[in-house]
Amino acid sequence: MSDTAPPAARAAAALAGLAPSRTRYKVLAFVIAAYFITYIDRVLLSVSAPFIERDLGLSTITMGWVLFSYSIAYAAFQIPGGWFGDKVGPRLAMTCVVIWWSVFTALTSLTWSAMSMGVCLFLIGMGEAGAFPIANRALSRWMLPSERALAQGATHAGSRLGSTLTPIIVVGLVGVSALTWRLPFLIFAAVGIIWALLWYRYYRNSPADHAGVNEAELARINGALGIFKKGKRKVPWGQILSNRQMYVLGAMYFCYAYDIGVFLSWFPKYLNAARGIDLAQMGFYASVPFLAGLVGDITGGVVSDEILKKTGKLAFARRIVSVTGFWISAGAVTLAAWVDDPVVSICWFALALFALELTVGVSWAVTLDVGGEFAGSISAVMNTAGNIGAAIAVAVTARLATDHGWGSAFAVIAALAAVAGVLMLFVDPSRRFYRDEAGA
Repeated sequence: MSDTAPPAARAAAALAGLAPSRTRYKVLAFVIAAYFITYIDRVLLSVSAPFIERDLGLSTITMGWVLFSYSIAYAAFQIPGGWFGDKVGPRLAMTCVVIWWSVFTALTSLTWSAMSMGVCLFLIGMGEAGAFPIANRALSRWMLPSERALAQGATHAGSRLGSTLTPIIVVGLVGVSALTWRLPFLIFAAVGIIWALLWYRYYRNSPADHAGVNEAELARINGALGIFKKGKRKVPWGQILSNRQMYVLGAMYFCYAYDIGVFLSWFPKYLNAARGIDLAQMGFYASVPFLAGLVGDITGGVVSDEILKKTGKLAFARRIVSVTGFWISAGAVTLAAWVDDPVVSICWFALALFALELTVGVSWAVTLDVGGEFAGSISAVMNTAGNIGAAIAVAVTARLATDHGWGSAFAVIAALAAVAGVLMLFVDPSRRFYRDEAGA
């Protein structure tokens, strides 16, 4: 099927009653799976740490530096990864980065020292850094504006599911007789390579080039997004980085990522140290807020897209969900840290994470709204700011909790959530961050 077919022919096919195919939802399923696999690999590193320390004779401090090699690469290569996806297209780019990190995940199973493992983890981080920006770019030519928030919420729900299941899988595998921590690295590497090969076979950069897209679905996509223009275009970094809204969007995501970073890194420790919940009960109580967050991922996307369908107001549909989510989260975190009853506190934390995760699908949908074919680069800039926030959160929270108590650490979370809600009021998703050749 050619994208040069007359638009009138496509419209006529749609008007003749031809039911649109649903290939774009299969593309979305592939991206959800990619997010799931990415987070399996990320969490695999931290879950395996105690086993690796014992096997290789590493101290906790040394292991911390080994894991840091992954984190620094992941933050540093966000923008290069997004640029790569925009430059060569998501079909090839996503295939390359997933195979890259899968190969080095497999090689990690062969490491024998802190240095060899640190090198492998750095190279894994390089590859995984491109995953979210490139996947975001992959959806930019497929998902309708009224489906973007739901799509982004679903992808991030996939990542949260990966975070939830990985500890169970890894501990189960390592616990089997005669198996060590090295086996999960080999298994998950194979999963990644299989996904990459299937992705390259199935995905197309343009819906018009996909055999599974009929005229009616193509008419819907082109009617909403315009006809895809083939050929490589230079990423307009000058326009993107000189746009003030880019920095507002980045600051908002810095606040979000700082907050979620504290929960991902320190929440189990907080429950044990400040709430007296023993390790036997930790798994259940620590998982409740994250399960609520998973529901929030989907809910935020559904609500934003439904508001857009009913009102036709893109900026309103994105802002109302995001601002409400951030401000509810700020209030719920404050109450969670203040109440005495541990169970009641966890319930408030569940609400806080649910509300915080209402915003994440919307944030990534905004990068599609304002980014178009350069959504990968724009989302990479936003996610770089987020990863800086998450990295700062780990260190700052430890210091605040030690010197001033956990209440001060959660006060910072609440304040940043409130600030993020204000910042979102100044982001206009209806305006592109760059001008195309026609000046639009």
